[in-house]
Formats: sequence, C-alpha cells, structure tokens
Amino acid sequence: MGGEAPRGAVLVLEDGRVFQGSPYGADGETFGEMVFNTGMTGYQETLTDPSYHRQIVAMTAPHIGNTGVNDEDPESRRVWVAGYVVREPSRVVSNWRADRSLGDYLKEQGVVGIAMSGTRALTRHLRERGAMRAGIFSAPSEPVEDLVERVRRSPRMEGADLAAEVATAEPYVVPAIGAKRFTVAAVDLGIKGMTPHRMAERGCEVHVLPATATYEQIMAVEPDGVFFSNGPGDPATADVSALRRLLEAGVPFFGICFGNQLFGRALGLSTYKLRYGHRGVNQPVQDVRTGKVEISAHNHGFAVDAPLDGPFETPFGAAEVSHVNLNDRCVEGLRLLNGRAFSVQYHPEAAAGPHDAAYLFDEFCEVIARAQA
Repeated sequence: MGGEAPRGAVLVLEDGRVFQGSPYGADGETFGEMVFNTGMTGYQETLTDPSYHRQIVAMTAPHIGNTGVNDEDPESRRVWVAGYVVREPSRVVSNWRADRSLGDYLKEQGVVGIAMSGTRALTRHLRERGAMRAGIFSAPSEPVEDLVERVRRSPRMEGADLAAEVATAEPYVVPAIGAKRFTVAAVDLGIKGMTPHRMAERGCEVHVLPATATYEQIMAVEPDGVFFSNGPGDPATADVSALRRLLEAGVPFFGICFGNQLFGRALGLSTYKLRYGHRGVNQPVQDVRTGKVEISAHNHGFAVDAPLDGPFETPFGAAEVSHVNLNDRCVEGLRLLNGRAFSVQYHPEAAAGPHDAAYLFDEFCEVIARAQA
C-alpha cells in the first residue's frame, strides 16, 4: 500500500498486519484488544457482555446477523465491545423475535465494525501470535504506517482496571421468583443480566452491589451467600481485601470468570494472561472430582495459576483445582475443601447456551443451606 491511505474499511493489528474490507455498523474509528469468538450463535449476548469492554471481537462463524436483534436478550444496558469484525453480514433478518437488523443495532450503539473475507486468516494469526491491540478505521485518510503507529499507542489490556467502568453505580435488587429462600449479595464486576436471574429462579433475592463494595457494605445486606461476577480487565489490578474478609468469616461464596480469578488471588495464587484466551460456547471442561466433561461458554483472557496435582494450602484452609480445560489444561475452577467457597472460570448462566453447567447455581444454594444447618 506504500504511503497511500487504504480504501474502504481497514483492520490494523499492532504487529503491522492489515486486513481490508467494507464498513459494517457505525462509521469512524476504534481501538481495542483484538480477540475472536468461536460461537455460531449468541452474538447479541456477546455484544452486550460487559466482559468484552475495550475489546474488538472477531466472529469466526462465517455468517452473522441471521436472526437480527431483539429487545429481550441483551445481557446489559448497552453494547460493550469496542469494535466488531464479521466475514459476511446477513442480508436479511429471519426470526420472528427480531426488532431490527444487527447492522442497524451496531449503528445505533455507535459500534465501528468491518466486514471482510479474512476472518479465518485473522483467527489463525491471533492463535499463532497471541491477542494484540488493533484498530478499525472506516475510510481512513492516513497511510497504513501512521495507522499502525496509532494502534501501538493505544492502551494494553495488561494492567487495565476496568470493572468499575462497567459495573452498576447504585445497588439494586433482583427479587426471588416464587418463595424466597436466601439473600445473596452479588458484587457486580461486569455482571450479565442472566446471572441474577438464574439465582432468582432458585429462590434467591439478589442484591447487586457496585464493584467497589467494601466488606461492610456487602455484609450490610445480611447475605446468606456472596457472589462475585464476571467482568473485564486484568485481575491483578483488583482489590481482594473484602473477599479475603468474607472467606475469613466463612461466608458461602461463589464466583465466575473474573470472580474466579479474584478468588484465586484471595487464596494467594497468581494470575496470568493467556496467549489468545477462551471465547465461545464450545470449550470442553472436566470436573476433576467426577470426571464429567461439560461443554461450556467462556470469555476470558486471564487465568489462575494453581497446582493441578492435588490440594494446596491457603490462608483459609486447603483448596484444590476443581475443573480443568481439556484443550490446554487451563484452570477452570477452584474450591475450598471446607465446602464453603468455590468458583469457575466459565459461564454457567450460559446465555446463549450451552447449559451443561447450570447445576452450579444449585450447588451454590446447597452450600448456603449447609452453612445454615
């Protein structure tokens, strides 16, 4: 391309790789960490998952937008992805629940995207080189060399403290569906709407609290159990002092995704950035205790570093890795052997699908019930 500005839309990676295509969604420019999602469905849930804050998401499925967008399935109040990459947008919407097309939705939400034929090449590149910063530019006026330099000046995901940017500013309550059994304090680190709903279905009144909630604020709702949600950013930036006090007090605890990483750090473990992360609805995870394999939904770029060969000591008693990923042996779950606290790296609320791990919400309720016995 030399020093000339590219035509159409362009996706620029920080290592200098460039992909050309057509504008999709809103016009403009955007920057973020370049990641890929292997789901063949659930794109609306992906777009509205706060864990994707400051990430440009490429969908590996070749045809996106078939079922349009509706007003019932968003997982939060807005679209959080920084940008969106698809191979071929659907030209028509074919679902009776649809209220608008995906392209129109992206425009409404101001999400800059690109439609391009190289999504397979992009995915292979990220698997080989790892997740990296990127930018999408609609009809740029600058030469590629300048665009690459601008991408390299954009923020990295390592060291990013993002949970408070996506969490609720004020507490709110999701009432129990049917008879109330328990009160749960849920710390919102980027919570998906389906998560408190799954607990409400099981008789939990869920008090959703800001990401900055202190131990005193958590305990002020007199919870029977405490939940830490999914969310974006580097877990090494998070303050886990409130969680440590909860574990010291023996309060029943359940965490997912970012909550699993914070649980690990509260136990004294470290976290690290995965090469290209797990994102999609087809990750095989094995329960170490039973040998059962679950197909699970994931969205994480960081993981916990923990011993896989048996129990290890923590300030709160012995703990162990409870689940492992069968693709790369990544830690996918932790639990204290006293039965009071556990977490998983994946998404048991699974909107949209699969639902193999829904039993974990029942397990949380069982942990609470045992603590009250």
